[in-house]
Amino acid sequence: MSNINVPELFGSYLFNDAVMKDRLPMDVYMSLKNTIDYGEPLDTSIADTVAKAMKEWAISLGATHYTHWFQPLNNGTAEKHDSFVNGTKDGEVLMEFSGKELLRAESDASSFPSGGLRNTSCARGYTAWDCTSPAFVKDTPDGTKVLCIPAVFTSYTGESLDNKTPLLRSMIAIDKQTKRVLKFFGKEPRKIISNNGAEQEYFLVDKKKYEKREDLELAGRTLFGAAAPKGQELDDNYYAGIKDKVLIFMSDLNDELWKYGILAKTQHNEVAPGQCELAVIYNDTNITNDNNQLVMETIMKVAARHGLACLLHEKPFKGINGSGKHNNWSLSTSDGENLLNPTKDPENNLQFQVFIAAILAAVDNNAELLRASAASVGNEHRLGAQEAPPAIISIYLGERLESMVDQIIKKGKAKSFTKTRVYDSGVATLPTFTVDATDRNRTSPFAFTGNKFEFRMVGSSQPCAKPATVLNTIVADELCKVADKFEKAKDFEKAAKQYVRKTFKEHRRILFDGDGYSDEWVEEAARRGLPNIKHMVDCVQYINNEKSVELFKRMNVLSKVELDARAIIDYEGYAKAINIEALVMVDMVNKELLPAILKYEGTLAKEAADISANGIDPKVQKGIIQDIELKVDELKKATDALSKKLEKAPQYMDDVKKWAYYYKEVVFDAFDSVRLPADQLEDMVAKNAWPIPTYEELLFEIGDER
Repeated sequence: MSNINVPELFGSYLFNDAVMKDRLPMDVYMSLKNTIDYGEPLDTSIADTVAKAMKEWAISLGATHYTHWFQPLNNGTAEKHDSFVNGTKDGEVLMEFSGKELLRAESDASSFPSGGLRNTSCARGYTAWDCTSPAFVKDTPDGTKVLCIPAVFTSYTGESLDNKTPLLRSMIAIDKQTKRVLKFFGKEPRKIISNNGAEQEYFLVDKKKYEKREDLELAGRTLFGAAAPKGQELDDNYYAGIKDKVLIFMSDLNDELWKYGILAKTQHNEVAPGQCELAVIYNDTNITNDNNQLVMETIMKVAARHGLACLLHEKPFKGINGSGKHNNWSLSTSDGENLLNPTKDPENNLQFQVFIAAILAAVDNNAELLRASAASVGNEHRLGAQEAPPAIISIYLGERLESMVDQIIKKGKAKSFTKTRVYDSGVATLPTFTVDATDRNRTSPFAFTGNKFEFRMVGSSQPCAKPATVLNTIVADELCKVADKFEKAKDFEKAAKQYVRKTFKEHRRILFDGDGYSDEWVEEAARRGLPNIKHMVDCVQYINNEKSVELFKRMNVLSKVELDARAIIDYEGYAKAINIEALVMVDMVNKELLPAILKYEGTLAKEAADISANGIDPKVQKGIIQDIELKVDELKKATDALSKKLEKAPQYMDDVKKWAYYYKEVVFDAFDSVRLPADQLEDMVAKNAWPIPTYEELLFEIGDER
């Protein structure tokens, strides 16, 4: 778009508060508002009125269909479109949408991942309206629109089959337990809000080149590719001037996101060539999760319109930065107080200290579970290097707060922090300003950044719901223990100070402000007893072990059968993903790489024969052919070996854990033996003879420089 009116565009596709207030009777509006803002039970008697207003609003924007928009356990979104058309009367089409249709819809619960909760023969499942996240309309290619109603997804027998339901339950848990603690500080807010701000990283590549890479299309990452002569070693892409083609795409993307009321704030080039980042402003965690799903979907759609392909995989290219989704998490009250705001004097702010202590304990006590919440097939390629945090869970508080912790441990109290530093460039025409009290640590997986924690471990393709559910739940559980202690204490302030000191002392080991990439930290973490779970498959056991089952049961977030199902889905998901990658590797080698390489060998052989016919020894050509032939033999043998390993995989399918470990330890471990000779051959074969776009073409040829 050009010459757009941003205030007019913003939220124009959103059934937001202003639209509801304008279109609903005041009593209906207030009832719905109390449910949305304060968690009051939904009054289903207002459903018909809300449905009518929602339908008329959507039709006024050009909508012809509606759908319950839900988030099954495949980490994406799903929708089944139904038209508003419902017969005719006197020759006129009836456009109807009832309260019953708004509240509930039926979907197939057997064809989505269910972890054994639903057999193929047991198909019935339900979606139910989540009124706490606003409905919206989406464009279709022909210009019409679809009304999308955020919904949860449940099986016929009542188990959650989605990511949204446990997230909403965890938000109830954190609300309840935080209120219990705040009562002791004389505060009784109507609601506690779990907040999140998601930073989305992604790669853009030329769409035509993308379509020539079977691995990118089917696996989301390059399974082959020699390093380009230049990568990110000059640090010249980070925050660099944005290419015209990408800038036009970003402008279009902003317009689309603003329609949905998504507060897209920051856009820039990331460290790796072809890599970008989009950051949105803080919001309620449930809304942030829904918005981020829309962000990922919209980036891909808008990119395609501009002749680009968006890669959301955590590590689409070997040897350069991967992509994350930093989740900025905090708690606030309905009165507007950020409970993680240290204020000017955190050393004497007992309330802040109690919440920080609770978070330290929650993370330390549940580090394996938190690590599992950010585990995915793609993320395992990313963690531990090139600006991604390591697999070891630790917390960075910064110099000031860490000093506060140590003082309280030693003396029971802390002195106010008086150290301030003013930036003075030595140039009179430049401004001076007060520098933040502490630096940032990019290698920390869970870092305090002023008034929130940034969970940097989450991968770019992952939904925000999973880590947020775990964070809400583990912190709620610790706050429950805190409230129990305070309720039994005769002297609350004394009990609170004792809790803070004891907790800081017991969980001091989780704090680390150094280089998370260093070998020294790995050794130090082991001495401290911190877990270092390097691989996704090794994380899955912590989803449904006895400790996690009891935790989620106490907080009423997930049942044992729901947790068991999620563990099965993760094991199955890993096995299936690696199976696809292996099949793609074999396919690309046999149908693209080898034919092209052998054809190039033939060309060299003909050249050698022609030179020899002229009485000249073609020693260069012969040498190249010999080198190529050695690598071709190596590649063919490795590919055949991988194929044989794939043939044996089905025998492990009856035990999903063994199945996943077979793919991890046998199939995936064979990938490098195929990739290495293929990448070496890429460097030997002429560019015009190589059958697939190279790293140089993918990473650098996405538009002319500004």
